[in-house]
Amino acid sequence: MSQRKQHHPESKAKVTLEAQKDEETVSEPASRFGAHPTMIHQSKRALLEGASGVFQRDGRKIPEVNEEQVKDLHAKFGAPAVANGFSARKLKPWTGK
Repeated sequence: MSQRKQHHPESKAKVTLEAQKDEETVSEPASRFGAHPTMIHQSKRALLEGASGVFQRDGRKIPEVNEEQVKDLHAKFGAPAVANGFSARKLKPWTGK
């Protein structure tokens, strides 16, 4: 059984931009670069959908951390209530409670 080819992002970009020119059919750059035509169609679609993100001023946004939510999670998972709740469920058939 053969493994799938792993294409580097640089080569995918090169093939996609070449196919985006529409000077030839998708099959021609696919055979020339050793890529499957379906991969080229998918990468062309991804390029067109994500192209607007290139022109955003903020670039990548840093995810905001909700301090209140972090405190709640620390309290919940740091507390022994998690372990006690698990133990209580597992011991329920023997204790009858």
